[in-house]
Amino acid sequence: MAASVTTPPPSLSFFSSSVFFTSSSISHRQTLKPLLNFRPNSLKPLSTAPLRPITSELATLPVLSFTGEKIGETYLDLKSAPPETARAVVHRGIITDLQNKRRGTASTLTRGEVRGGGIKPYPQKKTGRARQGSKRTPLRPGGGVVFGPKPRDWSIKINRKEKRLAISTAVASAAVNTIVVEDFGDKFEKPKTKEFIAALKRWGIDPKQKSMFLVMELSENVVLSSRNIGTLKMLTPRTLNLFDILNADKLVLTRAAVDYLNGRYGVDFEGENEDEAADDGDGENEEAQQEEEGPVAEENPGAAE
Repeated sequence: MAASVTTPPPSLSFFSSSVFFTSSSISHRQTLKPLLNFRPNSLKPLSTAPLRPITSELATLPVLSFTGEKIGETYLDLKSAPPETARAVVHRGIITDLQNKRRGTASTLTRGEVRGGGIKPYPQKKTGRARQGSKRTPLRPGGGVVFGPKPRDWSIKINRKEKRLAISTAVASAAVNTIVVEDFGDKFEKPKTKEFIAALKRWGIDPKQKSMFLVMELSENVVLSSRNIGTLKMLTPRTLNLFDILNADKLVLTRAAVDYLNGRYGVDFEGENEDEAADDGDGENEEAQQEEEGPVAEENPGAAE
């Protein structure tokens, strides 16, 4: 007797078989196809778009004389963060500066630190008042402070390269409102605020607008002539900071200051390499010193014991 081969029944699926559909619902099967291809966002591959590298922003700036005439042009070539991260880099730099300026010396006394309050102010019962155990409770005048400030360190760390990139990005973004003037340190024979305001007007700067000057050296007459102008900041490379750059409506640079910015915050700055070379040199000196001290220690083994 020949063995009969039985075929298994076809598998049934809700989306593949017409058994679960009526004649009126078969036409709706096309609308269910997108559901079969649905993939949640967690299973989709992440976009691996490469970040844009740090670029160089080249800006041409006019050079004005002390009388306000245009005598030439110069360029400002600084590193600039890509547009996707420029705002975050500058924000981190300004937050770091503002927090590091905080002294963190604010302090209050809790109820356990305030003097007095050791005796119970009145009996517990038979007074009709709320029970009190100390006169220095935070609910009474002269009592302690609840959750008051205590001395703390507000400083936060930022990498030197990131801080330098934040400053260069801020200066590069303000190139539209930047002018270059010739050195005016010897133009003021005596301190005179009126003469400095007249010079600002010749350069096209409104004295009522906030302006920032970056010069390499400050003469005494320039300092005394400009210190009574509340909207003006006179800075040197040592005092250059991110807040004054962002807070100013106009940036005024000297030619020497432009050369300093291009050298310090430009693309060709090699300060990091110099620091690394110095660190490598220190390591080599330490190794050489250890090699010199090694044979001496071996010659006198008893001294070490």
